[in-house]
Formats: sequence, structure tokens, C-alpha cells
Amino acid sequence: MSAVPSSSTLPTPPVAASAPLDPQIAQLLDMIARAKRPSIHQLDPADAKIAYEKSAPILDIAPRPVHHVEDLRVTARDGHAIRVRQYAPRAASWAEPLPALLYFHGGGFTVGSVDSHDALCRLLCDRAQAMVLSVDYRLGPEWKFPTAVNDAFDVLHWLFAEAAGLGADPARIAIGGDSAGGTLAAACAIEARDTGLSPVLQMLIYPGTCARQDTPSHRALADGYLLTAQMIQWFFAQYLRGDADRDDWRFAPLDGAGVGADVQGCCPAWIAVAGYDPLHDEGVAYAGKLQRAGVAAALASYPGMIHDFFKLGRFVPAVAKAHDDAIGALCQAFGTLPAG
Repeated sequence: MSAVPSSSTLPTPPVAASAPLDPQIAQLLDMIARAKRPSIHQLDPADAKIAYEKSAPILDIAPRPVHHVEDLRVTARDGHAIRVRQYAPRAASWAEPLPALLYFHGGGFTVGSVDSHDALCRLLCDRAQAMVLSVDYRLGPEWKFPTAVNDAFDVLHWLFAEAAGLGADPARIAIGGDSAGGTLAAACAIEARDTGLSPVLQMLIYPGTCARQDTPSHRALADGYLLTAQMIQWFFAQYLRGDADRDDWRFAPLDGAGVGADVQGCCPAWIAVAGYDPLHDEGVAYAGKLQRAGVAAALASYPGMIHDFFKLGRFVPAVAKAHDDAIGALCQAFGTLPAG
């Protein structure tokens, strides 16, 4: 593996990128380009799910031990049993309830699971000293929009209703997710506002927020930076029933229509964006939409990173800084201090 990608394996850096690629990210992209393996969008959806699960741990940090891990079941509105993995840094106590993070994994609404994001959730649990509840919401193509968002809403309401029994503090619940999971977390923040729930933070890690992928960063970064334009459209073809679904705020909280299009009164946000991510501009724009609506929204930018970089910590040392920032945002919202 060469130290620097050859000019034949990577496109010219986009004008929008404000910094060079992180050196380890550049090595990774070079390695992927040279391997010439089928991209996930070139696989049958069932095979894509398997491939993602197998590849997810390879570049991710080693899973941290935590006090307690248990798979729970939450009944969805249609009777389906949603798996929710509970992580706890210490024994639950009604006298000292834990702050809690409701987390939604990424994967384009098509791949990913509580297993693929296990290491990240363990890190958040241990470092933020918080209960983490990771949601195995239903995926396309078997389950179309709005099933995933309905699952997310159902688990959101379950957590607020059952927090005390779980040993969680209902006054210190945050919502978070990466990529498609960030979309679900943003939608949950709006649902919470509309139903009288009060999460303390929405932690959105390179979230998808726009109805159509036509921003400058989508055009400039359409190929060569892990998440491609073809891959994005393939994911959405598995999930959406038709083009009209794109205009629903539950899919596109930035510019979708409907009762949740207004974000005034939503909980504070911490939004992470990567400089070489096609989703960069919509993450920035969503932070701006929240701020214009009077919502406190902090934008954390990582100019040398690509999409999904939060799960590349084993190979990319600089990811640790982003992990620290996310944990710091959680602890600030919880009124706690991060652990080492």
C-alpha cells in the first residue's frame, strides 16, 4: 500500500475541500481503489448487508468493555419487535439514574445494525458514562419508508416512558446517529418537540438532511471518496417507495415539507461534517436552518475526513479527536465530565 494515492486512483480534490485529505484516509482510499472489489451498490441487497457487517469491524476501534450489555425488545406500532441494545457503564440505580443516549446507526436505511456500530456505542457509553440504547430499526428493501422512522419514533416514546425503570434519567436523554441514523435522530428531535418530549441534545454525525442530492459537495465528491453518488441513489432506491417520499420532512428535515418542516423549538444540536463527504453541505445547511430558527446548533467540521470516518478509528488516529468532541458535547448536555 503506497503512502500517497496515485493520481490514477483518486479524483482531483474538489474546490470545496478546505484542507488536504488526512494521510491515513488517503491511504485507505488508495487501498480500496486498488482492490477493485465490487462496491456495495453493485451487490444484491442481501449480499450488501452481509458485506457491510463483515467489513464494519475491520477499521473500527476495538470494542471497549462496559458494565452491562443486553438486547431488549420494543413493540412497534404494527406489533413488530424492535431490537434495542442497551449498554450501561455501571449498575442501574433509581437513586442515581444514568443519562441516556438513544442511538441510530448509519447505512443508507439499507445496511448496518446494532452489531456494525457496537464498538462506537461502547465507546460512547464508557467515555460519556451514559446508558446507550442502540436501535435495530427495520431496513429496506424489505421495509420501505416510513417504517424506519416510525420505528425510531416508537423507540423514542418508549424510552421516555420507561426511562426510570431502565435506570435512566428522563431529564437527561439525548438522541444521536450517523448518516441515515443522523436523519432519524433529526426527525426524532422534531417528533419530540411536537409531542412534548424534551431531549437535551440531538447529536447528528454527517447526517443526511436534503430531499435531493444536488448540493455542490454532492457534485464535487460524486466519486472516489468512499460514499459515491451511485451508492447514495442505490440506498434510497431500496428505502423509498417513490420520488414523492423525498419531499417528506421525515426523510429530508432540511427542505422536506409537512408538519415537521419547521424546526423552531427543537432541542440543541451538535452536528459533525467531513470535508470530503458528499453530505457535507446539507449538514452545514441543517445547522444553519436550526440556528435561524433559534435553536442552539454547534457545527463541528473535520476538513480532512470522509463519510463514515467515525468508524475508521483503528486505521485513522485523527478520528480520536472527533470522538472526543462528540463525547464532550454529550457530557456538556448531560452536565457531566467525560471519562478517560
